[in-house]
Amino acid sequence: MKIKQFGAALVAATILATSVPVAADLTFPMLSYRTGPYGPNGAEFADGYADYFTLLNERDGGIGGAKILTPECETAYNTAKGVECYESTKEGALIYQPLSTGITYQLIPKVTADDIPMHTMGYGRTSAANGKVFSHVFNYPANYWDGASVIIKHISDEEKGDLKGKKISLVYHNSAYGKEPIRTLEELAKKHGYKLTLIPVDHPGQEQKSQWLQLRRDRPDYIIMYGWGVMNQVAIKEATNIRFDMSKFIGIWWSGSENDVLPAGDKANGYKAVTFHGVGDDYPIFEELKKYVKDTGKAAGDGSNLGTALYNRGMYAAMLAAEAAANAQKIHNTKDLTGAQMRDGMESLKIDQDRMKALGLEGFGPEISVTCANHGGPGLGAIQQWDAKAKKWSLITDFVESDRSVIDPLIAEDSAAYAKENSMKERDCK
Repeated sequence: MKIKQFGAALVAATILATSVPVAADLTFPMLSYRTGPYGPNGAEFADGYADYFTLLNERDGGIGGAKILTPECETAYNTAKGVECYESTKEGALIYQPLSTGITYQLIPKVTADDIPMHTMGYGRTSAANGKVFSHVFNYPANYWDGASVIIKHISDEEKGDLKGKKISLVYHNSAYGKEPIRTLEELAKKHGYKLTLIPVDHPGQEQKSQWLQLRRDRPDYIIMYGWGVMNQVAIKEATNIRFDMSKFIGIWWSGSENDVLPAGDKANGYKAVTFHGVGDDYPIFEELKKYVKDTGKAAGDGSNLGTALYNRGMYAAMLAAEAAANAQKIHNTKDLTGAQMRDGMESLKIDQDRMKALGLEGFGPEISVTCANHGGPGLGAIQQWDAKAKKWSLITDFVESDRSVIDPLIAEDSAAYAKENSMKERDCK
């Protein structure tokens, strides 16, 4: 009798356990790098990314009632390690944001085959903005070519609209990343009549004496930089050594962090960079991050990076991923999500200023409307400038549109070439 009663109780317990819904977990793997020559920059981005998801877990119970998991895998900004990290974390993954153009190029065919979206915000393969060809890759709100165009627009404004005969040098990381803007700058040179000089810097960029001797001889009117990590610090110091006007030295957003300018001290004053989001911590979201994450000891780092350029970018990337996940939950009427469902949420993502205000980020970034054909967003950028005395960045322009008459044909051309190389047909986005 006791055996029968025990058996009945066991069956009842089993039925009860299996009938209770298991709480869904939403997995956002972090392919981060906190080590190596790019570690300081990668760590700040990773902290902002992780802290925003921690905020959602602590304050809101996750996204739509589902808790968020953020397994982290160290890539050391190494492409082979990045691919290994992807393979080891892709089970149940909703999205990848590898923060590396080299890793991105290797993952494009993999995420497409595995039906997992990838968001390369402001980096990666620029022509992935064409959703007809790149179904699983997104790079909204802006890409490398947008950044180059906005910089040229700013230089044109500084020169009262006349760039004919001006000398502009591009100092770039000699990698897939650094080479991305070359074609765009060449096309813009044809349009505006400036002379472009290309100055490559090999990884990791600690040795640049020969490049700056050339720049000293060439005496360009403006210098544009596509650098990363220690390369930026060295370049800014070298620019001050030749007494180059820092207000005419303009970096892409990956050359516009506190890490880049602080080592040069007061001499970095006036240096500029383009950005696609706000600067500083004067947004309500940061009070929430302090209350629920930093002050409770749950911050990914020591909490000192809140409000820095790269922390803000990581936080922004997480926010956009969370909003896409919430959108996917509504579309598919489920808390739990697959990578395919997450892709749907990303491809129909719409964020206006009312939503930004509700998130505590009013004015932090432009409105975003993603479609099947447009995975690149609005392509807007603003110029930020460094105040060495106050040790902070300030936006000195509004968000302005890149030159679509140049950018869009380049995206169409490059994406068509990719489709042809891979025997692909464009998706019908009607």
